[in-house]
Amino acid sequence: MAAFATFACGPSARFALPSIMKKFKLDWLILPILGFGCVLLFWTILSLTIAKNLPSPAKTWDASKLYILEPFAKRGEMDQGILRFTWYSLELVAKGYALAIIIGTPIGFCLGLSKAFAKTFDPIIQVLRPVSPLAWLPLGLVLFLDAGKDAGTLGALFTIAICSMWPTVLNTAVGVRAVPQDYLNVGRVLKLSRWKTLTKILIPATLPYMFTGFRLSLGIAWLVIVAAEMLTGRPGVGGFLWQEYNSLVYEHIILSILTIGFVGFALDRLMSLLEQRFKTV
Repeated sequence: MAAFATFACGPSARFALPSIMKKFKLDWLILPILGFGCVLLFWTILSLTIAKNLPSPAKTWDASKLYILEPFAKRGEMDQGILRFTWYSLELVAKGYALAIIIGTPIGFCLGLSKAFAKTFDPIIQVLRPVSPLAWLPLGLVLFLDAGKDAGTLGALFTIAICSMWPTVLNTAVGVRAVPQDYLNVGRVLKLSRWKTLTKILIPATLPYMFTGFRLSLGIAWLVIVAAEMLTGRPGVGGFLWQEYNSLVYEHIILSILTIGFVGFALDRLMSLLEQRFKTV
């Protein structure tokens, strides 16, 4: 069977296959490993020369391996495995991000469909959009002050939602405005209801823009959770980072930074795969 496949493919295919595999390995395996190796080398040199208080990769691993090798261990509220901390953060991010999408998407459609709505509320959005999470969080804590011990969690949810929804709002509005007028004319000719026009014409045409907004919003939500946990002292990656900073355990600060980076990268890749899935449906 293998001989038949070799014969059927021909000599050109036999020579092309190894080169394709070689290029694949070079692009997706060797080059990233080389990049990480360069960063580790630079990190090691930096810790031995200019920044001698900076832990080297070996010291960071030695001090952090308990949190990595026992990722779901729970020894205390702020002494847990790194993946357990990550789970706490992701749980809060998922709730805040869901609120951002649920609130931001309809606002984006209203901005795109109604000029009067856009003229009324777009200036307000442009004023609120650049406000830092560090400014929103105290307001969130004040809003939910009567919630008692849940005030910190609710304030963090408020901060994540309001900071991360703006990309969804703006990209959805741009997508709605970019829908060709011919599509809407066809809907009028077919006498489609407003609901069918929305579900059959506007949403499918706007979906690529919406997913761009969703992807950006998810990245911002993950950034905000770190600041929210640092200020509220909640268990999570941000809370752990802040605790270790106050304790001057630099190795664990680096562990937290790397965890935040890798999780953010994974979330972005997952959203990209979801976007591709919807494009092929």
